[in-house]
Amino acid sequence: MQVNHNHFLGYTKDEEGKPVKKQLEVDFICNKGSKKYYIQSAYMLRTEEKMAQEIRPFLKINDSFKKIVITLDTPKPFYNDDGILMMNVYDFLLNMDSLEL
Repeated sequence: MQVNHNHFLGYTKDEEGKPVKKQLEVDFICNKGSKKYYIQSAYMLRTEEKMAQEIRPFLKINDSFKKIVITLDTPKPFYNDDGILMMNVYDFLLNMDSLEL
């Protein structure tokens, strides 16, 4: 599996309307054959602001590859309203099929 760490995404415009790259960081991009996984890791998502910070880069990615947030405080794997898989670090590490949930 090939892993690219700290991939930056997104563009915005400056005061004059010129395109400027705005950095939105995805922690890991993993490639396994024809599959790609975007992975964010966070210790805990205790606030709505922290949750928004972690999923914001995913919302700028316009492809159908899997997007995953791994935390310590997610009780069990689930998909949020944006189709992002939220997962506990233990499920991620101990379940060999965790990327396919």
